[in-house]
Amino acid sequence: MLHCLKGDSHRNIIMWLDHRAASQVHRINETKHSVLQYVGGVMSVEMQAPKLLWLKENLRETCWDKAGHFFDLPDFLSWKATGVTARSLCSLVCKWTYSAEKGWDDSFWKMVGLEDLVTDNYSKIGNQVLPPGASLGSGLTPEAAKDLGLPPGIAVAASLIDAHAGGLGVIGADVKGHGLACEGQPVTSRLAVICGTSSCHMGISKNPIFVPGVWGPYFSAMVPGFWLNEGGQSVTGKLIDHMVQGHAAFPELQAKATARRQSVYAYLNSHLDLIKKAQPVGFLTVDLHVWPDFHGNRSPLADLTLKGMVTGLKLSQDLDDLAILYLATVQAIAFGTRLIIEAMESAGHSISTLFLCGGLSKNPLFVQMHADITGMPVVLSQEVESVLVGAAILGACASGDFASVQEAMAKMSKVGKVVFPRHEDKRQEYWNGLPFPSPGDLPNTEIEPRSPTLQADTLPSESPGKP
Repeated sequence: MLHCLKGDSHRNIIMWLDHRAASQVHRINETKHSVLQYVGGVMSVEMQAPKLLWLKENLRETCWDKAGHFFDLPDFLSWKATGVTARSLCSLVCKWTYSAEKGWDDSFWKMVGLEDLVTDNYSKIGNQVLPPGASLGSGLTPEAAKDLGLPPGIAVAASLIDAHAGGLGVIGADVKGHGLACEGQPVTSRLAVICGTSSCHMGISKNPIFVPGVWGPYFSAMVPGFWLNEGGQSVTGKLIDHMVQGHAAFPELQAKATARRQSVYAYLNSHLDLIKKAQPVGFLTVDLHVWPDFHGNRSPLADLTLKGMVTGLKLSQDLDDLAILYLATVQAIAFGTRLIIEAMESAGHSISTLFLCGGLSKNPLFVQMHADITGMPVVLSQEVESVLVGAAILGACASGDFASVQEAMAKMSKVGKVVFPRHEDKRQEYWNGLPFPSPGDLPNTEIEPRSPTLQADTLPSESPGKP
């Protein structure tokens, strides 16, 4: 989220998922500037440089010329709390092309038409940069303390982006005694998946790993001393809502869920168990498949022009059809996670365990499908609001309660539940009638935006050529 201050107060925020700067990001990517190698080779329309360029070209008088500062949301909140305009290393490195080692690259901003930010010594977007967890100024200002009902002077930490705070809150948990492959292994064997409106896939490494179509590597952007790669899906929770709420049977679903005092998703999960009969629930989607890129593909295809697709639709529109469409959507999202993992592993990551958090991690079907389709166990945190745990870790470092972020992670992150993949339900997987590509094929394979036969239940292994 980009905040533009001192401009039109009714138009001073651009959401992260706003894709209006498509033309601007296309021009930025055409420059092939060297900073692009740190965002997976092409910049996303969801990053800040294209949004800034759009503002300059479309709201010059009402916003651009009047703006005192442009903030990412976490830096805006820390400024409101402390009055300090210092930016977090996390937000600047992950979304603004800042380098933890080299700082800003003047040539990039001049090349894309934002040279006025350079001449102002970057004061509008950040010329004081602090590591996440560093103490900001004198802490909470009296004005902010009054608004929050807290004592003035409480330590305020340099921030993390919300998804990165979630990653910090789960990835360092002690897994001893849970039978996980990552026990006794480096933390680099873990992938944090923060799943809500969108999903972010956070993998860390001791050395920089360049993954085509995956953001990063970013040094010390989440865990100090480690390089971060960030995959992502632009819509996940939002896509599930869109598919379910747009179905003709949604009013019936609402009424029945309300009568049982359940959420619509708890009701759908129980309804799937009812209609699956003797077969595994995943096999209900043998004839229905979803391509989930309704808002473009962030990773690993990095193509904002892709659109979504559903294949296998019938004329019936009853509650069974809605439940199966919901299942197919969840499966498609899980296969998107698997594609991201395979791209990361092909580039050099070695991942054995998923750590899920965020709103979608509260949905047992979503969690189980991720375990089944990736073939990896999923760890859920004891504290379900892991983004808040990450924020608390930063605050505990700013207050001096812990000497380092790593120490705070080890003490404050706890395993709640482990969900293992159900290998006995898995059959040979196919992509449009062909064997599913091997991990080594994925980064160099151009995948058309068409309906994938991606469910693990598509065909029995004894008939590999059958469409």
